[in-house]
Amino acid sequence: VMARTLKDLVCRYKTMQGYHVNRKAGWDTHGLPVEIEVEKKLGIKSKSEIPSFGVEKYNAECRESVFTYKDLWEDMTERMGYWINLDEAYITCTNEYIESVWWALKTLFDKGLIYKGYKVVPQDPKSETPLSSHELALGYRETTDPSVYVVMKLKESKLTKEGTTYFLVWTTTPWTLISNVALAVGSEIDYVKIKLGEDYLILAESRLSVVTGEFEILEKYKGKDLAGQEYEQLFNYVTPDKKAFYVIEGGFVSTEDGSGIVHIAPAFGQDDYEVSQKYNLPMLQPVKPNGTFTDEVTDFAGQFVKDADKAIIKKLKDMGNLFKREQITHSYPFSWRHEDVPIIYYARESWFIKTTAISDRMVELNKTINWYPPEVGSG
Repeated sequence: VMARTLKDLVCRYKTMQGYHVNRKAGWDTHGLPVEIEVEKKLGIKSKSEIPSFGVEKYNAECRESVFTYKDLWEDMTERMGYWINLDEAYITCTNEYIESVWWALKTLFDKGLIYKGYKVVPQDPKSETPLSSHELALGYRETTDPSVYVVMKLKESKLTKEGTTYFLVWTTTPWTLISNVALAVGSEIDYVKIKLGEDYLILAESRLSVVTGEFEILEKYKGKDLAGQEYEQLFNYVTPDKKAFYVIEGGFVSTEDGSGIVHIAPAFGQDDYEVSQKYNLPMLQPVKPNGTFTDEVTDFAGQFVKDADKAIIKKLKDMGNLFKREQITHSYPFSWRHEDVPIIYYARESWFIKTTAISDRMVELNKTINWYPPEVGSG
């Protein structure tokens, strides 16, 4: 009611002033809420079941379902006195409307403004679709996740002259380690090599508090001095098609927590993906859109990634790569559509509109719109 009142307010006022204001109603008939409702009705548990049910039958069920509450909405509109033309409403599932969208896309394509690429998005693994920022904000809750420090072995170099040396790396998503392709350091961050027992470790100097026991500082470096150093692949389930497993510089690296060394998995993080484009890193994505590991990951194939964390940590321990395990309680997004389904960040191949190429024109045209209230138009 509040939304409709706000929509009605300015248009009604202008109409009363004598302006001709086209008040066309519309029905948004596409979208996940419709599909979720239909899937509950039909007992469909996952997206993969739809083809066997029949796409045409499924679409017909959605079309029928979307108008279930049409009469109630129209009745409420009349009762609240909302001035709008319900008799000539647009309906987004009609061919006329759909073809208008295709026309717009073709026009953009002809102008060279549409391109194909990857974007890391918050993905609902249950519906296998991304969430908008608004939807994402609806699902945050306090949860406990593993917080692990792992060691990754350096390949032989001047940094390993004392003996076998490891980078100390921190993550709260152990499942993403399977897709690791690089390690990021801060260019001007101070790093140290320490001797801890029989091991040699490299980490940020200001994060030495994560190391327990007596140790000796042997050398100090700036992050940029570590760039290019190669290390051994942690899990070899997937073979990269480009050069990987070396240290890069990343402006997002901090020493507020962790070890000051960030593991990079381009398929599962926006910073990771962006820096991978700069360094032409491969993207290892042995995870299906539903959040389960592919058959390539033989030890965990078919398991939901976050459910596999415990077993992955055990494997790290068996391999001798688990340095330290803790728990962290933090705010993490869950699906607002499906209870207790955690969101995963996932690189999706998608079509994008190159708005950066026309941003100046968009800002110019935006200034010609009479926004109510004015600050809405200025962001």
